[in-house]
Amino acid sequence: MTMKIVLVRHTSVNVEKGICYGHSDVDVADTFSTESAAVKESLSRYSFDQVYCSPLSRCRKLAAACGYSSPLIDPRLLEMNFGDWEMMRYDDITDPRLREWYDDYINVAPTGGESFMQQQARFLEFLTDLKDSGDKCVALFTHCGILVQALVTLCGMTPQEAFANPPAYGTIMEINI
Repeated sequence: MTMKIVLVRHTSVNVEKGICYGHSDVDVADTFSTESAAVKESLSRYSFDQVYCSPLSRCRKLAAACGYSSPLIDPRLLEMNFGDWEMMRYDDITDPRLREWYDDYINVAPTGGESFMQQQARFLEFLTDLKDSGDKCVALFTHCGILVQALVTLCGMTPQEAFANPPAYGTIMEINI
């Protein structure tokens, strides 16, 4: 059986460029109503058996604005956890581990956070459960990191390829598995 997964990245956030905000529950930008209307319009062609959502408000707000006020909340759809670096400017992080992370973000975790591979493990666990659901078409309101994980695990891209052009805010990505 084929399943259609429609991944939806949250809209722009009210965070200065250069701030590390993965697991932090930051608010949406002032452009939310315009951005969410465009996402809602693009999603109108789908009929979902189930809608899943990251627990963070930026994803829940978008799901609600698109007409899905009661999605299934799943923490495995969270953005990467940047641990001690959350809400810090990248330029202000003095942690010596930052250089290690820049050199090998696939395997090295930020201090107190998780690596790309740890995020991938939780996403793959989510996918395993999803495949067993029997659903034919599902939506996932989530984050850039999860869309990148989908490109890597479901579309065969390398992490470097996927990160070269990260999905923009409000991106809708359809994958058949």
